Amino acid sequence: LGIIRSRTEALGRFMTAYSQLARLPQPKLLPVNVSEWVGSTVKLETRVKVSLGKGPEAVISADRDQLEQLLINLIRNAADAALETKGGVQVGWMRRRGQVELWVVDDGPGLPNTANLFVPFFTTKPGGSGIGLVLSRQIAEAHGGELTLKNRSDARGCEARLVLPV
Repeated sequence: LGIIRSRTEALGRFMTAYSQLARLPQPKLLPVNVSEWVGSTVKLETRVKVSLGKGPEAVISADRDQLEQLLINLIRNAADAALETKGGVQVGWMRRRGQVELWVVDDGPGLPNTANLFVPFFTTKPGGSGIGLVLSRQIAEAHGGELTLKNRSDARGCEARLVLPV
């Protein structure tokens, strides 16, 4: 009975995660102030210190709710990694060539394998769903943007970089 209950719970989590991926709505594009969006989202993470390096004023055409979910996912992942090493998280942005480039950098242990980062349902976290980064990339692409993750070259940790058109 215990095995059946465990498999039923796992299947329920899988179905919930799958349905989230399958029904990402088209973004409702409205003007979004980058400073306000990033500043309010950064405040939601309370487990580790998140340093905010404010960039230049910028307004983008985007679905703020979707971008908040994307940034929450990136900051939560960075905070999870930083907790492993008692490190921190840095968030900032800049404008370059008609785009806003936003980064989330952590002082965690880094990524052991970057090949499967955006594979649906792949996770290295106990209890993780494996949809956070996949959903985040879908949101970025639905906004005409790009999301990349890589290990830092200057120090221990990881860097997520989101590029969106202005």
